[in-house]
Amino acid sequence: MRILDDQLKRFILDSNLVSKADMSAAEKAARAEDKSLAHALIASGYLTEDDMRRVESYILGVPFVSLKDLKIEFEILSLIPEPVARTHNIIAYKKTATALEVAMLDTADLPAIDFIKKKVGLKILPRLTDTESMRGALRQYQKTLKDEFGDLIMKDASSLTVVSEIDGEEVSEADLKKMAEDLPVVRIVDTLLRHAIIQGASDIHIEPMENEVLVRYRIDGILNDAMKLPKIASGTIVARIKVLSNLKLDQKRLPQDGRFKMEMDGQKVAFRVSMLPVFYGEKIVMRLLRENRTGFSLEGIGFHGSTLERIHRATRATTGIILVTGPTGSGKSTTLYTVLDLLNTPEVNISTIEDPIEYQMARVNQTQVKPEIGFTFAAGLRSLMRQDPDVIMVGEIRDEETVSLAINAALTGHLVLATVHTNSAAGTIARLIDMGSEAFLLVSTLRVAIGQRLVRKLCDDKVSYILSKAEREDIAKYADLDKVLATLKEEKVVADGATWNDISFYHPNENGISPDGYHGRMGIHEVLEMSPTIKDMVMNHKTSDELEIQARKEGMLTMLEDGIYKAAKGLTSVEEVLRVISE
Repeated sequence: MRILDDQLKRFILDSNLVSKADMSAAEKAARAEDKSLAHALIASGYLTEDDMRRVESYILGVPFVSLKDLKIEFEILSLIPEPVARTHNIIAYKKTATALEVAMLDTADLPAIDFIKKKVGLKILPRLTDTESMRGALRQYQKTLKDEFGDLIMKDASSLTVVSEIDGEEVSEADLKKMAEDLPVVRIVDTLLRHAIIQGASDIHIEPMENEVLVRYRIDGILNDAMKLPKIASGTIVARIKVLSNLKLDQKRLPQDGRFKMEMDGQKVAFRVSMLPVFYGEKIVMRLLRENRTGFSLEGIGFHGSTLERIHRATRATTGIILVTGPTGSGKSTTLYTVLDLLNTPEVNISTIEDPIEYQMARVNQTQVKPEIGFTFAAGLRSLMRQDPDVIMVGEIRDEETVSLAINAALTGHLVLATVHTNSAAGTIARLIDMGSEAFLLVSTLRVAIGQRLVRKLCDDKVSYILSKAEREDIAKYADLDKVLATLKEEKVVADGATWNDISFYHPNENGISPDGYHGRMGIHEVLEMSPTIKDMVMNHKTSDELEIQARKEGMLTMLEDGIYKAAKGLTSVEEVLRVISE
C-alpha cells in the first residue's frame, strides 16, 4: 500500500516534522521532477529515509521494529535465502507455529512477501525497519562457519572413530566404508556442504596439513578460510566424500574424480569432486554447480551496446563458430549456456559434448565425455555430426583434432559454440592456428571471439568519489578513456555534456552490509568480430597485438575498458577491475 501525497503532507505538517515553507519547496520539486512527495522530501534533506519509514509505519498502521543488537537464530534467518534478503531488503526474525515476522524497508514489495509465503508455508507478518537494522541483520548471514557450526563440528570431530594402519597394513575397504558411515562424520560433511550452499560458495577446499585440516570456501571468486578441523578428521572426511562420490575407498595414491548431488531448500546442487594425493593425505576440491539456475540473459550477465549487438549478429547466423575464451572460473560456461538458451527454440536441434555437464537444459541433448574409455571431445563431436544437429556446443577445444572437427562442422552447415583457454579475444585466433587450424578455414568460419573475466559487484552502500587527474592519467596508459566516455554517452548512462569530472566512481564500504563491500559477480567482456580487414590480417599472419589494435579501431571495447564502463555505472570498482585484469 502506498501513501497519497495529500495524506502524507497533512500528517507531516500536523506533526511539525517539516515547516510549511520547506513543504512547499518539496512539493514544487516533486512536480518539477514528476516524483512523489516522499522522494522530494528525502532528496531535499528535510527528512531521512528512516524518518519517512517511521511516518509510513504510523500512517499505514504497520508496526515498526528495530533489529539493532538483536541476535537472530540462524534457523529463522536462513528461512529467507541470503540473495533474496539482500535484493529485497527483507529479514526473517521471529517465527511461531503459524506465522513468520519479517522486517522490511518497503512493505509494499508484494512479490517478495508472496515468494517467502510460498517457500515457508506460513502467514507472513510484514514489519517496517530502519537501514541500520537491515545492515546489521544482513551481516549475520556472513557469520563464519566456526561461529554457526563450530561447536557442533568440534563435538562430532572429538567422537570420530579412528581406524589406524596396523603393522604397516592398509585399512580394509570394509573398515573405511564403516568409518564413512559413522554419524559424526556424516553430520560434519553435511554441515560443511550446507553452509557452503548458504554462503553462495562456488568451491570447497579441504586441505590436510601437518596438525590440522583446513577448510576454505571460494566466494565471489575469492578464497576464504572457513575453519580448521582436528587432524583426526582428515581420513574420515575423505572416506565420507569418496562414498558420496562413488569413488574407490582404498585408492589413496592416485587422483580420482567423482560427482554427487544434494538438494536443499528446493535448490539442487551438484558437487564435482577432485581428490589429489598430497604430502599429508588427500586434498579435496569440490566445485558447486547449481543445476536449477534459469533465466540468464546476455544483458543480465554484463553484455551491452555494440558488444551485445555483435553477439546477436553471430547467433542469427546458421553456420560458423562462436568462441568464448578466458581462464578457469571466468564464467565461460555461463555465457555459452545463455547463448544456447537464446537459440533453444522448437525448430532447432541442439546437441552438446561437455566435461562436465554443468547445467541441465530442457530440449538440449547433452553428452558427457569419458576420456578413460576413449570417448573424448573429438570422438563425441564426430558422432554428433551424424545426429544432424543445427547447433553444436563443444565444452572445450583442446587439441588439433577437436579444432579441425569444429571447423569442419561449421563449414558443413552447423553453428558451433565452444570455449578455448587464452588471455584475450585476439589471442584466440593465434591459439587456434597454433593448434593446427588453417588460417583460410578459420577466417571463413569464426564469427566472434568473446574474451571475459568475472568481477565482484559492489553492495548498495558503496562510497562515491571522483577520479583525480592523476588516476585518470594512470588508467589512460592501458585504456582509451575517451572511447569509454563516448560509450557511456551513447548508451545514455551519462549526459551528453558530461566529463570525467562529473562522473562518480565508487569504493567498497568495508564497514557496511558485506565484510568486504562486495556481493555477487558479473562479467566484463571484449568481443572481436571477424571483419573483412581482420580476415585479411589473419591470412597475412599478423600478430595478436596487431589484430587487437585493428579490432579497437573498429569499435571493440577491451575487457579493461568494459570494466571502467561498469565502474562508471556504479556496478563495480576500478580497483576490482584492475585486480582481475592483472591476474
